[in-house]
Amino acid sequence: MFDYESPKPKEPVDYTGLKIAAMTAPVFFLITFLYNADAGLATCIVLDVIIFAIKLRWHLRKHVWFWAIIAVILALHVPLVFMVQWPKNAPTIFYAMPIGIADFLIISGALKLAEKLLSKDSSNDENG
Repeated sequence: MFDYESPKPKEPVDYTGLKIAAMTAPVFFLITFLYNADAGLATCIVLDVIIFAIKLRWHLRKHVWFWAIIAVILALHVPLVFMVQWPKNAPTIFYAMPIGIADFLIISGALKLAEKLLSKDSSNDENG
């Protein structure tokens, strides 16, 4: 009479976001102590999106080019964090989140492009 679906088995909770935040929290406090809180927040946002992008492409971890691209991305972010003057009068979340989202999309796009160009597995799929 009633369409009743049996309950789905519980899957373990994914604590990835909490783990990433816990790993980057000491970096926030260090950069805040050495420089300022805005640079600390920017550093944490950059590290969080890079770590999340790495998690999404973790299947590529055995490729040297993957880690080379991650190193280049990190090197390109150093001037962004320390040389850019962040706005003083706007609430941090208004400029931090759009920058973080755009940064994540750029990093993910770069990794996807590199995977397409450099991965031998994807070239075999196209040919046959």
